[in-house]
Amino acid sequence: MNKTLLPIRLVFVALCAVAGGLVCLTSPQWDHLQPVAITVGLLLGILVVLTDVMLKGFSLRGLSAISFGLAIGLLVAYMVHVSPLMQEGDPQVLFLVRLGLFLVIPYLCVVIALRGKDEFNLVIPYVRFVPHEVDVPLVVVDTSVLIDGRIAKVCEAGFLSAALVIPRFVLDELHAVANSSDPHKQARGRRGIETLNLLRKIKHIDIRTPESDIAKKQDVDAKLVFLAQSMRAKLLTTDFNLAKMAEFHGVQWLNLNVLSKALRPELVLGEWLEVELIKAGKDEGQAVGYLEDGSMVVVNNARTLVGQQVHVEISSVLPSAGGKMIFARLVSEGE
Repeated sequence: MNKTLLPIRLVFVALCAVAGGLVCLTSPQWDHLQPVAITVGLLLGILVVLTDVMLKGFSLRGLSAISFGLAIGLLVAYMVHVSPLMQEGDPQVLFLVRLGLFLVIPYLCVVIALRGKDEFNLVIPYVRFVPHEVDVPLVVVDTSVLIDGRIAKVCEAGFLSAALVIPRFVLDELHAVANSSDPHKQARGRRGIETLNLLRKIKHIDIRTPESDIAKKQDVDAKLVFLAQSMRAKLLTTDFNLAKMAEFHGVQWLNLNVLSKALRPELVLGEWLEVELIKAGKDEGQAVGYLEDGSMVVVNNARTLVGQQVHVEISSVLPSAGGKMIFARLVSEGE
């Protein structure tokens, strides 16, 4: 975007300088002022460009809030202006009072509208302008989901049809983690950025990134909950504490860990499984493998088969903190 804006800004400044010179051509008496007029036009163009640069990051929501606040302020000032209170008195005093009203009241209304711009529901609350249904379901995504990475596969499989709202402050936090000096945090942050890139490549996924920030003093969790509340969206997270905070504030939440547990198949005694044996078990002759959901499978009399894919029959299932611990026996091909 900056590479595109730079030539536009240069052309605009040049046109302002040319316009300043053309003004002097309207009157012969101004011919000697042409260098001054060109300089003034050039400086005005630079001033406008600097104002544009200073407004970088100013969102459509902020502009709409200012417009709304200004309109309300002018309406209130006009109503006071035409009221009987302003009909009699010293004309000079009345003029000064009216001038003050038209300066102070719009200013106060604009400030109030800007402070509450994130609750301002009369404007389009998204940055990306594509045709959307008004009642499309929204899901606010937090940093932990992007770092986790499973969201990309869930979306690619088509199980999540809602629009994903990834706030700007979540992206900033993700980049901060990726640039951390801690190698572990850096790896997690880079995995989150890779997940984000994978999501953007999925054509049927609608990703929205609100540019406006929420109260700077709030932490990221509080911002996420507030944003989900104001957008009437669900909150997607893998953070149990954040999920409970959302629940306390009446925000519906989705947790990928809960989804993962719900998708684990119910295993019954006598069922056959195919598992790759990864390492030797604690007891003599045992070998250990893992299912896709993380459940540990302990196979008796299979230590010599470590590194191979084998068929086993479930003999017992025990619950554990990491999922389920399954004990099984080898099944020969003839059975």
